[in-house]
Amino acid sequence: MRPIEQTPLRMQVADVLRSAIVTGKLRPGAVLVETALADQLNVSRAPIREAVQDLENDGLVETVAYRGKRVKPLTVREVAEAVEMRQLFEVTAVRRIVREGTDVELLWAPCGAMDAAASVGDRESLVAADAVFHRTLIQLSDHELLAQLSAGLYLRIHQIMSLRNDREVDLVDIAGTHPPIVKAIEAADVDQAVRLISEHADALADFDPASIVEYLE
Repeated sequence: MRPIEQTPLRMQVADVLRSAIVTGKLRPGAVLVETALADQLNVSRAPIREAVQDLENDGLVETVAYRGKRVKPLTVREVAEAVEMRQLFEVTAVRRIVREGTDVELLWAPCGAMDAAASVGDRESLVAADAVFHRTLIQLSDHELLAQLSAGLYLRIHQIMSLRNDREVDLVDIAGTHPPIVKAIEAADVDQAVRLISEHADALADFDPASIVEYLE
């Protein structure tokens, strides 16, 4: 039998706060007050302080002189650059997967989860399933450096998706863009797969980054 693993409180708190940030519950620019967070999570201030430092290392939190810690605001440039890098990473992943003939059966589960979430208007679950789809795509490429570099980027992409989906967007349409990508990869049609994954990334880029930032001000 394996020993029971106990996750340090610092990591538990960091996971809760990270989730709140990337799902848009803690908005960009929100000040992180240790005492308030400690009361909300029913913990002491020490693990809050340590967890917030971890989130600063993730690039999700920043220190502001005389104000303390806050959720790092999104800028127009950062949104645009994140979307551009996502496209580069995923095109690379798709090309490797097709070239190696990798089985992509694992991508169908998040596709199904997105369809289910879209059918009932569950935005948060759809964004979570979307994140699983794209993380799995990167993992299936079997490219260690790509996986390392994409980890921080995908936290920001998840956050941008959540904030974008707070607005009027067609969840069914978002969910529906994923199965054709999987089918093209399974058919080993690299040109079609690259085109579809590029168009998918462009769909987020076409949503004016300025409107996301303005929406948060």
